[in-house]
Amino acid sequence: MAAPEKPSPTQGTAAADEITPAPIMNGPADKATVFLKAHAQNDTSFTYEEERHVRRRIDTRILPLLLGAYFFQQLDKSSLSYVSIFGITEDAKLVGQQYSWLGSILYIAQLVMQPLAAFILVKFPNGKVIATAILLWGSSQAIMAACTNFQSLLGLRLLLGSFEAMIAPSCIAVTQMWWRRSEQTLRTSYWNAMNGITAIVGSLFTYGLGHIESDVMFKYQIIFLFCGLLTVVYAVVVLTFMPDSPMEAKYLTDREKVIAVERLRANQMGVSSGKWRWDHVWESLMDLKTWCWFVIIIAISIVSGGIGTFGSLIVKSFGYTKFEAILFNIPFGAIQFIVIIASGWVATRFKHKGLTIAGVCVLPIVGTIIMLTVPREQKGVLLFGYYLVSCMAAITPLIYAWQAQNTGGDTKKKCTSGMVFIGMCTGNIIGPLLYSVDHAPLYRPGLISNLIMLVLVAALAILIPFYLMFLNRRHAKRRGALGKNAVLVDESMISQGHIATGKTADLEEADTNPKPKTLEDDNALRDMTDVKNEDFIYVY
Repeated sequence: MAAPEKPSPTQGTAAADEITPAPIMNGPADKATVFLKAHAQNDTSFTYEEERHVRRRIDTRILPLLLGAYFFQQLDKSSLSYVSIFGITEDAKLVGQQYSWLGSILYIAQLVMQPLAAFILVKFPNGKVIATAILLWGSSQAIMAACTNFQSLLGLRLLLGSFEAMIAPSCIAVTQMWWRRSEQTLRTSYWNAMNGITAIVGSLFTYGLGHIESDVMFKYQIIFLFCGLLTVVYAVVVLTFMPDSPMEAKYLTDREKVIAVERLRANQMGVSSGKWRWDHVWESLMDLKTWCWFVIIIAISIVSGGIGTFGSLIVKSFGYTKFEAILFNIPFGAIQFIVIIASGWVATRFKHKGLTIAGVCVLPIVGTIIMLTVPREQKGVLLFGYYLVSCMAAITPLIYAWQAQNTGGDTKKKCTSGMVFIGMCTGNIIGPLLYSVDHAPLYRPGLISNLIMLVLVAALAILIPFYLMFLNRRHAKRRGALGKNAVLVDESMISQGHIATGKTADLEEADTNPKPKTLEDDNALRDMTDVKNEDFIYVY
């Protein structure tokens, strides 16, 4: 337990300035437990300054790699939307719903691949998995430049989705593996904010590449090839620099590795086991929380899937040229970036993700109403409504972080994330199919569906915290029945800056339940699920 006194640089080794680790227990072991046992002869206490130093090293090495991976995943996935206004429907002779199916097939592939993705993330080194996935989907994107009809485009989009299925679950797994729960929401927001950066950079790439005139390649082929080759190059970067876990990070010293692992003990989530456990799988499927995340992510993904695929066409329907439609996506991306980071900060600062999600929903609801009711002659007002709709991008990363912080056990974490991404894929499959080029210029069926889904998301975000409160009360009763202190302070959600400056009023109001003295009593790094671990505290 961290000491409440404010540390001094000259007292780096003082007892009052140390974080004393919990004893490590025998039983179902996480790899982090084995690692710490191997270093038991060393002092695994550490100062706040040491932890901040290690966290900065993690932020400067791991986080940029995640940002790049998510950026290229979104760039390649969104390239279909960018080329939609450069005549891909005519050049590839697409008719009816075929363009919509090119958007949906990617998510069908991701949906089918999620169980395999969960298994791979448990059994194989995560760093190598991410690099391999990037290489394979980048290659698929580049090869797509050779496709000139619906059948070949559909096949390559299917492959693209299959390989991209790994990246979002991998990013969540890496975030859980390297950061404390109090740090995870903002880091999840950072890599999700690459959606906004992609909209900006992708629009600029497309604007420039769209001016290339070629007698050999269509414009969409040039854009596909450019994006794919960039991704392949980035795969080499990830393979070179991404470690598989804190225990295997070559850029950290042995002392820093111990701190990187030890600081995660309060999460009560484990780090990495490498063992697939079927009891975790069944518990994930039977857990009501899993289905809450599933329904809410489907609802918001229906909105994002439709807007993501038809966004450029919707803006063009306001009366803008194809190049103006591309450029107007730049503010769309900037707004997404700002709102994602801001909402992550708000959720971290006030520790209420449900209320934050409900608040964010208000903006796209208003934007959708504007797009449904304002006449097409008022282009500026319609564009303003479209930009308000872009704020819905902040909701998905909050759901990712919310479910990740409320799940324990290595296999269960991967399976629950897999269920969330199955829901995300399902929504993104449905979303584009609610739109059609035949609905231009109003696109009313799609926009009305979006409005209904956004209201549903807001309602669920308000209701889910009540269930999490019930689960916390149930765990408190179990702790009391086992002779433990019923009231715990969730140390994983208290920032180190808060503790280090002596702001420990919360700690004084409740028994902090000092870490157990025997190996058998410590659940922190056991491969236990949140339901089985009575010391797990759910966050709202």
